Amino acid sequence: MIQTKMTELLGIRHPIMQGGMQHLGTPELASAVSNAGGLGTINVTIYPELEDFRSAVRKMKSLTDQPFAVNVSIPPEVNPGDKTGDYLRICAEEGVGIIELAGGNPTPFAPIIKGYGMKLIIKMATLKHAKKAQSVGADLVTIVGYEVAGHPGMGELSSFVLADRVSHELNIPVLLGGGVADGYGLAGALSLGCAGVVMGTRFVASTETVISQAHKQWIVDHNEGDTITCQRSIRNMVRVANTASAQACLELERQGATLQELMAVISGRHSKDAYQSGEVEKGLFPVGQTIGLIHDIKPCKDIIEEIMAQAEAQISRVHAMVK
Repeated sequence: MIQTKMTELLGIRHPIMQGGMQHLGTPELASAVSNAGGLGTINVTIYPELEDFRSAVRKMKSLTDQPFAVNVSIPPEVNPGDKTGDYLRICAEEGVGIIELAGGNPTPFAPIIKGYGMKLIIKMATLKHAKKAQSVGADLVTIVGYEVAGHPGMGELSSFVLADRVSHELNIPVLLGGGVADGYGLAGALSLGCAGVVMGTRFVASTETVISQAHKQWIVDHNEGDTITCQRSIRNMVRVANTASAQACLELERQGATLQELMAVISGRHSKDAYQSGEVEKGLFPVGQTIGLIHDIKPCKDIIEEIMAQAEAQISRVHAMVK
């Protein structure tokens, strides 16, 4: 068994966290990850109504007695008096132990989360911002590289370099997000100084994820060269599957489209509808370059067990090289 500062701090068995995954971060998926020894995550963006979110937290607690996190995205220029503060209050009332902040300035919210006695994970894409996260009280930082699904940050920095740099410059545990979908990647992240990994795309191709079989099979059938980045023109770059919708977005950007015009293609509603209908070409489909490492669809328990076995074997193999 591999024990790290991440597993010790969060009280989990394996150093693997499930990413927030926007529309896919449901109790069904998150509980499967937590029950398998990782850190499952539910996402507040799925629940625009506060009481629906409360119900989701309670459902999560009914499905697992293991630690789990709640992903809270911080829109620009949001203050603690807005709805984000309400989500955090509900988390505290319902006994959530871990919060992941992403997407904005964590400074106003970190004291609230720490005041509630919850562990705080902050997701960042640069060393500068990772240091800021540490300074405001993060217990762990997730650093995401250019390979990651969803929002990799505008700097186009690789996971390998970021993990090495950030893990040695911070005094708190660092988790690597982006470029990891198997035990070899986990072993590599640990060797670079990280305390664990965050995976999203690998868990999309799991039996518990609430998305169409067509989307899951698309991942299995494609390789690391079949993703692209778009939304650069609005400085909200996103890595997605190279589909007709993604190409339409790029063409609109080339034409100088406004955000309002882009919404006809990039709206989350289109993706959510496509997830149910199975029309992969309709709506943006966030996936990382790790699709080239994913060859099957199986339960989260099997995914995590396979990753841990691979990582332990790889670490033993490298250790044997030391004479």
